[in-house]
Amino acid sequence: VQLQASGGGLVQPGGSLRLSCAASGTSLNGGTIAWFRQAPGKEREGVSALRRGDSRKYYSDSVKGRFTISRDNAENTFVLQMNNLNPGDTAVYFCAASRFGKIASAWSRRDQYEFWGQGTQVTVSS
Repeated sequence: VQLQASGGGLVQPGGSLRLSCAASGTSLNGGTIAWFRQAPGKEREGVSALRRGDSRKYYSDSVKGRFTISRDNAENTFVLQMNNLNPGDTAVYFCAASRFGKIASAWSRRDQYEFWGQGTQVTVSS
């Protein structure tokens, strides 16, 4: 599976960005797509995930209510809509994929994902 992330950039606090992750190479039916982020000097953390089998969505507490994960019209393109951004959201964002559906206790663990895309920088600053 190849993952291509795009959509990062510079935005002012309170603004919005839309990240996309295009997956190719094999079917991810029944699997999970996730977004992680890594800020300078910090561990990579799970932001959100979408379990394809039943469209179950997961969010970290820090982004709940502001970010929305979804599948775009294209079969293997996934979107992270980020609203009301703040400087704490500044990080490199990565999309990741697993061929397996994840449960609530596992979705945010890095070791649960077999495939990773390159990162896209998101900077929130005035």
